Amino acid sequence: MASDVTSPDLELTGDRTPILVWDVPTRVFHWALVFCFMLAYVTSESERWQLWHVTAGYVFGFLLIFRIFWGLIGTRYARFTHFVRGPKAVAAYLRTLLTRHPAHYVGHNPAGAWAIIGILMLGLMTVLTGWASFNDYGDWIGELHEAIVNLLLLVIVVHVVGVVVSSFLHRENLVRAMVNGRKQGHPTDAIRYPQWIIGMLLITGMLFFIWGLLTGHMPWLLP
Repeated sequence: MASDVTSPDLELTGDRTPILVWDVPTRVFHWALVFCFMLAYVTSESERWQLWHVTAGYVFGFLLIFRIFWGLIGTRYARFTHFVRGPKAVAAYLRTLLTRHPAHYVGHNPAGAWAIIGILMLGLMTVLTGWASFNDYGDWIGELHEAIVNLLLLVIVVHVVGVVVSSFLHRENLVRAMVNGRKQGHPTDAIRYPQWIIGMLLITGMLFFIWGLLTGHMPWLLP
């Protein structure tokens, strides 16, 4: 029986070892979302690359919908019920960062969880306003879209800074953990299956969107 991983591990002890925490779908989602956002951002001002901008935006939205779905039925550390906490838990965690023994979470910490929720919500608003702007619903929609993107970028920067600070304080490479899926923890806290099949289905879905949009097989998604 796994231990209560909703509580922080206050101190890394000698019986800890690298364990599987992040499943394959979560890792694919994370890095694909990063790539789509970067691609959409750098192509946003170019008419020549507009189709790529739109394609990146649609795949970005597809990934967000998947993550919400996976946050409801996915593996332990991917589920919202596991890592989303209230303001008191966030404040308590941030206070521990000023101590010699900052609270350690096997999955997302409470502060990081809020950043993730912010990225999901702002990301959906970005996709919706981008679609409305692309379909000429008014100039104000375009301005709103740009404002939301800038706010989303700010949240992403805060999230990245938080990852760097947490990696330093906990002496744990959180970026590498999102690549290989492993963090420090008790063996009983590990997830059992990496969910390779779901991860491959997610990749297939992304490739289908990209193929359909770039080859014109999804004309209903374009004005």
